[in-house]
Amino acid sequence: MVPPSSPAALRNREPIADILADELPDTGLVLEIASGSGEHATYFAERFPALEWQPTDRDEQARLAMLARFAEEARDNLRGPLGLDAALGQWPVESASALLCINMVHISPWPATVGLFEGAARVLAVEAPLIVYGPFFEGRTETAMSNVEFDRSLRSRDPRWGLRPREDLDRLADRSGFDLSRRVEMPANNLLLVYRKRA
Repeated sequence: MVPPSSPAALRNREPIADILADELPDTGLVLEIASGSGEHATYFAERFPALEWQPTDRDEQARLAMLARFAEEARDNLRGPLGLDAALGQWPVESASALLCINMVHISPWPATVGLFEGAARVLAVEAPLIVYGPFFEGRTETAMSNVEFDRSLRSRDPRWGLRPREDLDRLADRSGFDLSRRVEMPANNLLLVYRKRA
């Protein structure tokens, strides 16, 4: 039986895909970090049939949920999920044409985001995109009250979680050899950030 769909994933998958259409290469392997239930991977694999899609997650239950979903919604270009903890230095994928991470940064400890950029630096070629989606704080932009409340709720669940300042990601990107090439305001007070690896 296919795992239940997430209302948030159903809402945001098409707006995200519209941006990905401009940012992803025509062919190659897209490595998705923290794929969760695999809903985005399934949809994007269908939307971009010329790309290979490699979902990952550190949580075994999430990977099992993905396997159940993929069994019901098979795609020729959708690979089986791999175990990957972004915070760890050893990744099971050595190279990719693009890297996508949706809604991980705010529900994981900061070392996972550090590892995300460091891992991207290892597996991506020059000019390849690292695409990050989720809610963030921005120093010069008024924060929506819903994001303030969401941040408070996350930190009450785990003090290591919470919305990150976008500027912290920009500094981390710079340190890892990436430049911010695009910032897109998305529905529900989210951002989509595209970082590209510089020469």
